[in-house]
Amino acid sequence: DLFGSVEPLLPSLREDGVAVWVLGAGPYPPGVVALQELLDAASEELEPEDVWEPEDMNDTCLYIFTSGTTGLPKAARVSHLKSVMCLSFYELVGASSRDVVYLALPLYHMAGSLLGVVGCLGIGATCVLKEKFSASQFWDDVRAEGVTVFQYIGELCRYLVNQPQRPGERQHGLRLAVGSGLRPDVWRSFQQRFGPVRIVETYGMSEGNVTLFNYTG
Repeated sequence: DLFGSVEPLLPSLREDGVAVWVLGAGPYPPGVVALQELLDAASEELEPEDVWEPEDMNDTCLYIFTSGTTGLPKAARVSHLKSVMCLSFYELVGASSRDVVYLALPLYHMAGSLLGVVGCLGIGATCVLKEKFSASQFWDDVRAEGVTVFQYIGELCRYLVNQPQRPGERQHGLRLAVGSGLRPDVWRSFQQRFGPVRIVETYGMSEGNVTLFNYTG
C-alpha cells in the first residue's frame, strides 16, 4: 500500500545501494524484490539449523524504528537475545495461554511486534489483531472476541475515557491492561468507569537495556 510513496525515490535508493522489498502482488519496477512471489515459491521444509540459527545471540536480529523522541525517527538495533526475551513479556505481567490479547498497535514498532505478537507466541495466547484502533468500537470488539488483555499506549486509554458514556461499559471480560504512558488521572478515570481492570504500566525503549514494570499499581 505504501509503495507509491517510495517509488519516486527508487533511483536514489539504488545509487545508495538500498534494497527495496515489497510484500504484495506486483508488477514492480526492476530492482524491487517482490516478497510474495518468493514466499509462494519457498519450501515448507525447514532449512538445517546451521543456516538460520544465529552464531551469536547478541548479533542483530532486526531493526525497529523509534518514534524520534530525541530527533528524527531512527533505526534501533535489536539483538536476537532481546527478541527472544520478548517471549516472556506477557508472562511477566500475569497473562497466560487462556487469555485473549487485543492488539491495535503498529507492528513496525517494538510494542506491537515484539512485545505484542511475539509475547502472545511466548505464552500461547490468542491474539486479536486490529488494523486500526477505534475508541467507539473497542468495547464491542472486547465483548465479541472474548478479550481479556488489552495492550495500550497511554493515549488509547484517554481516547476510551473521553468517549460518550454508553450502556454496558462495565459488562465485559477485560481483566488486564498493560502498556506505557498512562497518566495518573486517566488511570483512575479508566478504572472508575470501566471496572476493576488491573493495570500494569511498563517502561522501556527499543534501544535501551532496562525495562521497568509497575506491579503495585
